[in-house]
Amino acid sequence: MEYIFLIALAFMLGGILKGAIGAGAPLAAVPLLSLIYGVSFAVAVFVVPNLVSNAVQGWQFRANQPKGPFAWIFAVAGGVGALVGTFFLIAIPQEGLKLGVAGVIFLYLIFRVLRPQVRLEVSQALWLTPFTGVIAGILQGASGVSAPVSVTFLSLVRLSREEFIACISLFFLGLGVVQLPALIALGIMDLRTGLLSCLAVIPLLVGMRVGEVIIGHLDRRWFDRCVMGVLAIMAVLLLINAGMSLQAQAL
Repeated sequence: MEYIFLIALAFMLGGILKGAIGAGAPLAAVPLLSLIYGVSFAVAVFVVPNLVSNAVQGWQFRANQPKGPFAWIFAVAGGVGALVGTFFLIAIPQEGLKLGVAGVIFLYLIFRVLRPQVRLEVSQALWLTPFTGVIAGILQGASGVSAPVSVTFLSLVRLSREEFIACISLFFLGLGVVQLPALIALGIMDLRTGLLSCLAVIPLLVGMRVGEVIIGHLDRRWFDRCVMGVLAIMAVLLLINAGMSLQAQAL
């Protein structure tokens, strides 16, 4: 029961973040699960909730997709990167993956603090889209977190909140469609993990609803600060945990 409760808590937190800002669920769920159970498990158990939650938001904001191939190129490139990143998931030791997740979170926090105010038109950003999508996909496949690249890139493009959610939902759907069969083929997603992944959809969707309510009653800046504080603590704990594991192996 403790095992199931911690997974549900992680996905509830991730759902709150996604419901509030349209993205970022892995930033809350993956570090917590990685800290307790390992990165491979965290990435695998997040796949089904990722598919379902982004299908829901993608359908909800389907009319807000930017015109042209921008969102589709980003999603396809992300899927290619996710396939490559999934192979890294089995090739890199867990301690290395934990350090990678922590590093990705710190990068995200730095981007959030020092994010440039420059904005690009969709037509101007189009040539960057394939490269950015592949890099973000690799990060997602290997660490479960792509926000430092995917969210930061989309935040630089002149998109409304609705267009942003439509784009990022399609992107994460592209990742999930590739990740799920790849994880099954590699043996990372087994029957138990698949069942837990399906059950995790429930707290994630509940959390999304809570996040929608919270953002309607709370100043967005304070909410962002709280989220960033929690992520910073998780990243530090991941670094400590990985360091202790490496030290134990050395002894």
